[in-house]
Amino acid sequence: MARSQAIIVLTIAIGAVLAAPEPRYDPDRQNVYHLFTRQNPTVSQPLLMGSEGLLGLTNYNAARRTVVLLHGWMDSSTAPFNTVLVPAFLSGEDLNVIVVDWSTGAGSINYFTAVTNTLASGLSVARFINWLNTVTGAVPAMYHIVGHHLGGHQAGIVGRNVRGDVGYITALDPAYTAWPNNVNKFRATDGMYTEVIHTNVGVTGYIAPLGDVDFYPNGGSSMPGCNSQECDHSRSYFYFAESLTSGGFTGRRCGTYLSAMLGNCFLLGNLRMGGLVPKTGSSGIYHLVTNPTSPFSQG
Repeated sequence: MARSQAIIVLTIAIGAVLAAPEPRYDPDRQNVYHLFTRQNPTVSQPLLMGSEGLLGLTNYNAARRTVVLLHGWMDSSTAPFNTVLVPAFLSGEDLNVIVVDWSTGAGSINYFTAVTNTLASGLSVARFINWLNTVTGAVPAMYHIVGHHLGGHQAGIVGRNVRGDVGYITALDPAYTAWPNNVNKFRATDGMYTEVIHTNVGVTGYIAPLGDVDFYPNGGSSMPGCNSQECDHSRSYFYFAESLTSGGFTGRRCGTYLSAMLGNCFLLGNLRMGGLVPKTGSSGIYHLVTNPTSPFSQG
């Protein structure tokens, strides 16, 4: 076969794959829940909605606070977002940490399909939490829901669909593309306290404020020590992980998000970014500067 003919055949084959309908995503059946605790910090225990027997075999403890982690597009339970945050959370506090693997929905090569699946998964995760609370007596105020990229918006969807008010929700560089006019995007009212950390605004990350409190480290783009958009995007969870174990990130209050992006922030009032404890009642937009390498905090 001539080279030109081979290229045509390959192009047609690729087009056929992209045009083929994807299998229907069923999050109630396909989402996987991995439990980590200080008793099993590196090997997860499975949780299954509707299976109290399986739950009773795990280290889950309703008396502890529960963290729920939601990865982003094309990621899974083994994504750096999870491998960085699980040990950081368990180092900071004795918690139940539930990693949600919704890779069947997030793994679509068609980004807009993954956006649609973000809503479906969020509703399913909320049903899982409602079931867990019903059978264990756990309360939403004891939850901290954390999401990255598409998972950032999904964290809000989960929060607003859990019965009762979730205590703490954090969106880490929530996705920008397809979300400005999306009615399902993250909202300040999704939990008792909502916080957003922006590190790649206008590219992979959302530009405008979304939470009770929005932090724009280094202006929200071009993170020190990074030379790629992917690095900027990931800095959101590296900064957050460090805040769980050592605190230290202090933001100065800004009048607008544009002033935060420019670093022209001179209003009275500082606030710590991230951390284990929700800063319920706080609000506003904040700017801070980080170091190029770990430890990232400048105090």
